[in-house]
Amino acid sequence: MTVRVSRRARRFLRRIQKSREIPDLQVIANEIQNEVDARNISYEEANQLGNQIQNRADMIDVEGLVYAISDRDTYRRTLEIYLKDGLLTRTEQMLLWDERRKLGLTQEEHDRLIDKLIALYRSQGRSIRIQGPSGGDS
Repeated sequence: MTVRVSRRARRFLRRIQKSREIPDLQVIANEIQNEVDARNISYEEANQLGNQIQNRADMIDVEGLVYAISDRDTYRRTLEIYLKDGLLTRTEQMLLWDERRKLGLTQEEHDRLIDKLIALYRSQGRSIRIQGPSGGDS
């Protein structure tokens, strides 16, 4: 099923497709957020555009992190909540699996995102532990 998008959203889509750097995509994502806040485009359109931004960011730099209204950003925020205390428990991992399934994110997308967040937190001097299958930490 194809969803119709507004002329404004199509302009953003063309800019996303032409972008060559992560900072350019972040600027577009910020502009889209402003358009949603001003009610010039719908949240659904913004989410579609955000998913396109995330896909384009992966093509440009798989290590890059772009904050945009998107399914991946929704998942990232959930992951950050679970990592806040420095421990990702088995229960939290099961909840994340269910969230990934609902949002249509792959295990590979999860792995890349968690690796990026752990690297970011460690660069800030924070310790992150992930509970293994037997309840121990890894």
